[in-house]
Amino acid sequence: MSYFLCVDCGGSKTAAVIADSDGNIVGQGYAGPSNLTYLSTETYLSAVKAAVAEALGAASLPTELPPVGPAPFVTAWLGASGADAPSVIESVKAPVASLLDIPVGPNLVVANDTHLLAAPIHLYDDVSRAVCIIAGTGAIAVSFEAVDGQIFERCRSGGWGWILGDEGGGYDVGREAIRQILATSDRAAVEKVAAPHSTLTEKVMSRFGITNVMDVLRCIYLPDPVPDAVVGPNASPAEFAREKRLSTLSPMVFEAAFEDNDPLAMEVLKKCVSTLVETASVVLGTSAEDRPGAVLSQDAVLSFGGSLLGVERYRQMVVDGLKERGFVFKHVIYVSDAAKTGAVALSAAAKRL
Repeated sequence: MSYFLCVDCGGSKTAAVIADSDGNIVGQGYAGPSNLTYLSTETYLSAVKAAVAEALGAASLPTELPPVGPAPFVTAWLGASGADAPSVIESVKAPVASLLDIPVGPNLVVANDTHLLAAPIHLYDDVSRAVCIIAGTGAIAVSFEAVDGQIFERCRSGGWGWILGDEGGGYDVGREAIRQILATSDRAAVEKVAAPHSTLTEKVMSRFGITNVMDVLRCIYLPDPVPDAVVGPNASPAEFAREKRLSTLSPMVFEAAFEDNDPLAMEVLKKCVSTLVETASVVLGTSAEDRPGAVLSQDAVLSFGGSLLGVERYRQMVVDGLKERGFVFKHVIYVSDAAKTGAVALSAAAKRL
């Protein structure tokens, strides 16, 4: 039996999944964070080793790494957050190859974790390209192409972090909510009328413990707390870094929009979807001639990832926004578990070679 390994190396956890040659998940394992931006190579490898060993044990395979006998995996794919620069990827390839006993080459892929969202390319026989849109705290759109069973990045748009961009992500949703609440208050003051009732406004004011809308400015602009301070689940907004004060508002925006049917919350999401669609449109084209680096949507799979796009109605708003611009995809999929999808995709790709 041949086995295929996919490891999703994230900032909060490392998830390893093993699939067999029939695409069945036979083992899963988890460990601590493995983000290459702020962890040493040794710490990164330690997390990967722990997660893979646990997955091997769950699959009733020998757990010793490096393997004592034959290497258990035909192919391994590691998607690591923080693996943006080629130099960073190269720095861990050889140690990972030794750990898994897979030679550096086409059977060992180490890439940015966004690449895992392109795995659905291998799940369909009629596409060789993918456009991946991710919206969690941040947001990015990346296009990919499969060549000889391997997936390569073509172009990307966005993903510049909360100070410079991340339109359509959690931070942007929270920021736009505050902007809309303040703008509504300003207009009401000019017109000498009461601001329209909004459950979103009520939720945000309750969150910050204020009774006057303008007091939200003081709450947002308070200095950041001491770096590395531990923040509990019931912490006040002042205990969060300024980025988190805004990004943690996104769940209540979704609640107000989709459960309370609050017009202001819906306006926030429409604005954020519009900017996310604009970001994604950069890597898309309507013909192969006008922008040769762009992907034709009708020949590609649209793959969504990230917690915000896990909300079906928000995801559908993005699909509809892309459709309005003429971008209709052959397949649309939401990847809820990148490591699982990646392992199954590796198995599927092997059958085609």
